[in-house]
Amino acid sequence: MSTQNLQANIKLDMRGLTCPAPLLGAKRVVDDLKNEQILLLISDCPGTRDDLFAWAEQTRNNVLKTEAMPDGGTGYYIMKGKGTERKANVILDIRGVLCPGPIVEAKKLLNGMNSGDILKLVSNCPGIRSDITGWAGMTHVKIIGTVEVAAGEYEFLLQKG
Repeated sequence: MSTQNLQANIKLDMRGLTCPAPLLGAKRVVDDLKNEQILLLISDCPGTRDDLFAWAEQTRNNVLKTEAMPDGGTGYYIMKGKGTERKANVILDIRGVLCPGPIVEAKKLLNGMNSGDILKLVSNCPGIRSDITGWAGMTHVKIIGTVEVAAGEYEFLLQKG
C-alpha cells in the first residue's frame, strides 16, 4: 500500500484537546471500523504521537503515515487491523547524511536482504521524501510506511520486492 495518496474512511479532528482525549477518540472510532479501513486523526497535542504509536503497537493497528496539516496540527493515518505487523528486519539510521547517501546505503542493505524483508530507513536529508519516492518507483522496493518523527526527520519502512 502506497502512503502517497492515502484516503481516509473517517476524519476525526481533535485539535484543541489535550491528551489522552485524541487517543481515546481515535480508539472509539477505530473500534467501529472494518479491518484495513483508515482513520485520519488530527491533533495538536504534543503527546498524541507517543500515545498513539504505543497504542497502535499494542493493538496491532498501524499508523501508516503522519503529516503536518496545512491548517495546523498533525494528521495521523491509522489503519485498523489485526493483520500485518510491520516490524523492520534491519534499521538504517542515517541522520546527518545528505542525498544520495541514504539511498545508496539503503540499496546496499536491501541487496543483501531477502524478498519481503523490511528495512527501516531514518533520515533527515532535506530531499529524502522525493528521492525515496522516485527511487522506489523505479525499483522493486515498496514503501509501506512513512512517518515524520520530527520536523524534517523521516522514518520509511521499505519492503524488498
